[in-house]
Amino acid sequence: MNPLVPAWILLANLALMLGGWMACRRVRNAGVAHLLWSISLCASAVYLGMSAHGSPTAQMLVVVMGGLWGSRLFLHLLGRILTEREDARYRHLREMRRGGDVSFLPLFLRCAVSATLYALPLYVAANNPQAGSSPWTLLAATVYLVGLSGEAYADRQLAHFRSNPRHLGHTCRRGLWRYSRHPNYFFSAVHWSSYALLAVGVPWSWWSLTLLAPVLTILGWIPSIRANEAQAVRTRGQDYRDYQTVTSMLVPWFPRGWPNEQPDTSSWQTPLPLSRRGPRTLARTTLETLERRETPSLQEARFPADS
Repeated sequence: MNPLVPAWILLANLALMLGGWMACRRVRNAGVAHLLWSISLCASAVYLGMSAHGSPTAQMLVVVMGGLWGSRLFLHLLGRILTEREDARYRHLREMRRGGDVSFLPLFLRCAVSATLYALPLYVAANNPQAGSSPWTLLAATVYLVGLSGEAYADRQLAHFRSNPRHLGHTCRRGLWRYSRHPNYFFSAVHWSSYALLAVGVPWSWWSLTLLAPVLTILGWIPSIRANEAQAVRTRGQDYRDYQTVTSMLVPWFPRGWPNEQPDTSSWQTPLPLSRRGPRTLARTTLETLERRETPSLQEARFPADS
């Protein structure tokens, strides 16, 4: 393994993130940093898998596993950027900091360093000469599938919940979110653990680098969860505090009071703000509002009774 490869990846990531920061100043959405982070890891997986000197199985799995995970995350984040406003956490930071987009430069630089550190397990796993149809390889593939499917399923459930206007101001308690407040974070750590299993067989000094990804993921939970939950309390108040009381923070587990802890959602009827309404949703909401305001005589004129 060539120690210069991570250095070249770091330089490429720095250039990518600096370009992303300049684009962020135009689009005013700091979520671009995470979008580029996913692109970087996807490209790193493909490059490192194809240029490594491990067994063909190890190289192929790194390309497929890393490329598929990065592509899914990229598409998920791209959909949010195109259809939603900037993340509330970053809007709150803009209000707290008066440096404008300049204050987000450290975020992009941290993402460049982070993407490089996360690429190291991919590099080590792709250079494993012993990976084949061994139990460790099969276990790595199994753990990867659990992590990828769990993270994708959690993101899909939350996106579906957020798309319903009736759910604005309320907390998702469906599917995996009923058993964990951050299931996507948990399954992300499961996914990154798979590369340590795939790299079993390389010297210990190199194999220990595969632990960087799960360790960094766990350490990243501390500030991310604190910021996410502080924002959730600001926007959802007591509803989210009740959710914190009964639901496990990370590891999926039965909530307190299960199976009767679910709130009554029959009265949820919060309108979606204009910034998050699509053309069809806006037209439908406007029509419903006009229909509610009509007098009975007008409604009878539009919908005459059967004679």
